Amino acid sequence: MLDATTQSSPPSAQDNLHVHKARIQDALEIFNLVNSLSADGTLLRRSYAEICENVRDFTVAHIVEPDGTTEFLGCGALHLYGPHLAEVRSIVVKPEAKGIGAGGELLRALIDEAATHAVMSVCLFTRIPAFFEHFGFRVAERNAMPDKIYKDCQTCPRLYACDEVAMVRGPLPQVAMLGPSKLQRPELASDALVQLTGTHR
Repeated sequence: MLDATTQSSPPSAQDNLHVHKARIQDALEIFNLVNSLSADGTLLRRSYAEICENVRDFTVAHIVEPDGTTEFLGCGALHLYGPHLAEVRSIVVKPEAKGIGAGGELLRALIDEAATHAVMSVCLFTRIPAFFEHFGFRVAERNAMPDKIYKDCQTCPRLYACDEVAMVRGPLPQVAMLGPSKLQRPELASDALVQLTGTHR
């Protein structure tokens, strides 16, 4: 029989925290949570169709109770631009889930996912840079990530009043895949294709 000094403590919420790749069944929860923070520009608004189409980009966090029931806590996505760059997007947890480590676990999972693809650099745009500094991200010039700018920033209503900080983990990308030639820096894109394919275009 265990005495009071050797008894294990009851499981905490963090012990019941499970982080895994999203399934289509998670799309509605992701849609509701992401868009709950879109009105003030914290996150870009995403349509339900867009969430469903890109659900494989997402990782989600749940609390799994002893009886098997689950509660959705938060989500984050990793968007791949190419072997040179990935972006952490739409990372958010419900207000009532803050403080149990769900955000950190989601971010670690996304960083690990980028590593499995051997992506050189991971970027993000945020209003809370101090949080991401703990995970190896550093502040960078936003024009160092032209793929991100072309994909999202040019259509963002806050384009000329953006208060987010660009951050990167790993080396700054030396190539861009998206956008018109003046943004794409074709001389660098051409060099990257040589490295990836071994041939000139």
